[in-house]
Amino acid sequence: MPTETATIQVRIHELRQLFNSIDPSPFRERDLDPDCEEFIVSWARELPVDQVLRIEIRVDRERPAPELLADVEPAVRSHFAREASMQNLRRRRLVREVRLSLAIGLASLGLCIGAATFVPTERLGTAGEILRESLIIAGWVVMWHPLEVLLYGLWPVVRERRLLERLAAAEIELSTPAHSVSGAAADA
Repeated sequence: MPTETATIQVRIHELRQLFNSIDPSPFRERDLDPDCEEFIVSWARELPVDQVLRIEIRVDRERPAPELLADVEPAVRSHFAREASMQNLRRRRLVREVRLSLAIGLASLGLCIGAATFVPTERLGTAGEILRESLIIAGWVVMWHPLEVLLYGLWPVVRERRLLERLAAAEIELSTPAHSVSGAAADA
């Protein structure tokens, strides 16, 4: 159970720097600015996974309207929740592709091993041995990609999804010159 809180500090001059300026979506549905998102996600990757995350956003120069301030927390949470959902879709697509690759790989491996048993090694000598071993190796090489994805490729996607889910659940505190809004206070 998480006990400590790890804080990610984001400092911007104006609130618009937090969000992608070319995103035409309503404010609460906007994507974060790619640089800002990368900064937050990179910082979160370095923090222990057993700590609750807190994002402090400090706007230095601008004092946005109160209704805009109230929308920042849901917008940031919504962004990371969408990104976590996208990672989950990537994982599902990867699993689907790996199943197909695995089926093709197993069929190829079976064919290669089957073909290797029919190579007349006594008649062909060393060339027959080389051909037989080459078929067996080729069968296992075909299995390389599906096994690599199953054993190593899924875990980074799962870890990234979990990280984005933690960021979506993070407490968000926004401070502007002479004003501070935290996640708990904004909900009240």
